[in-house]
Amino acid sequence: MVQPHGRGAAGRARSAGQVAAVRRRRLLAGTAGGVVVAVALLTAFVWPGFGLPPAPAPTATVTAPPPSPSISPAAREGEQTDLTAALPDTVLQYVQRGLAESTTWGAQDDVVEAWEVTYADGEGAGATVVTLQVGQWADEPAAEGFAAAWLADAGEPSKQGEVTVGDEVTGTYAVVPGGAGSATVTWRNGTVVLTATGPADVVEDFYSAYPL
Repeated sequence: MVQPHGRGAAGRARSAGQVAAVRRRRLLAGTAGGVVVAVALLTAFVWPGFGLPPAPAPTATVTAPPPSPSISPAAREGEQTDLTAALPDTVLQYVQRGLAESTTWGAQDDVVEAWEVTYADGEGAGATVVTLQVGQWADEPAAEGFAAAWLADAGEPSKQGEVTVGDEVTGTYAVVPGGAGSATVTWRNGTVVLTATGPADVVEDFYSAYPL
């Protein structure tokens, strides 16, 4: 019998060895691929900072500049008292257009001095007007008693709270709605009582900006 040329046991052994080598290479390649995937997953989910969504960009807050007056204050006549000297000529966009002795508060209220100040944001009939009454009493109990009686006659307040200077409570305030969309803010600061009457959407900002 004639054997096939060159194909004996040795040839079969070499073929088996080649197959085994190929399998080992495939196994090593598969193992290496698994390691790469595992490292990628570890990096994405375990390593600090990786795989996390980017932090949101900070939001910029834009603050509009405070409104400024468009007209000049009226000249003050006569000698100024310590109280009138402390009254500002401008509050936000509102400008002092008249300062006179009050005809609302007087000797019947035991007030030491009282004034009426008209503030407006322009001239003519289209201007927004806030009328301020301000009076000073001899001491805090007298001012507090007058403010309480004035508010009792004014009506039910829609808002009220404390007046503070720094961390010290120096009085109270109250907002009382009026007719035709108006409102009056009444507040006491020590021995001084003030009221600001004007459009309801204006007087609270006016009160908040008023320095007394």
